[in-house]
Amino acid sequence: MTREIDYGRLMHRAMRSLIRDVLSEVAERGLPGQHHFFITFDTRAEGVEIADWLQERYPEEMTVVMQHWFDDLDVTDEGFSVTLNFGDAPERLVIPYDAIATFVDPSVEFGLRFESQDEEEDDEEDEVEEFVAPAPMAEDVEESDEQHDAEVVSLDSFRK
Repeated sequence: MTREIDYGRLMHRAMRSLIRDVLSEVAERGLPGQHHFFITFDTRAEGVEIADWLQERYPEEMTVVMQHWFDDLDVTDEGFSVTLNFGDAPERLVIPYDAIATFVDPSVEFGLRFESQDEEEDDEEDEVEEFVAPAPMAEDVEESDEQHDAEVVSLDSFRK
C-alpha cells in the first residue's frame, strides 16, 4: 500500500486558513487603507445561507464585495457571516470557506482561486496565471475606471 502526501488538499487548507486570518483581523480592526475584497462563492454549497431572492438571482455562483459598507462580520473556523447592502436592502450572508471559489484583494493585486475536483480533472493541462477581479455585485461599491490584475496561487505546480 503506497501512501502519498496530498499537497493539493494541504494547500487548499492553508489558503482557507489565510482567508480566515485576514477576515478575523478585519473583524477586529476594520479594513486598512485601500484594502477590499471580492469573494466569489458557490451558492449551492453546503452551509451557505443567503436570502431566497439572492438564491434565485444567483442560483450557482455569487460575487460579493467587502469594501465601504459591511456589518456584523463574524469569523469562525468553518466560515464567516456578514451583513452586506444590496440596493438599500441589508442581507445577512453565511459563507463556509469550502464554498469560496475566489478571494481577491485588488488593492494589492492578491488573489486566491480554489478549483473543485471536477475542474482540476478537466483542466489538468491548464495553468492559472492571473485572475481579473470580477465585477462587484453589491451596490455599495464606488465605481472605478481602474481594473486590477491579481496574482493567483495555483495548485497546478503540485500535481503529479
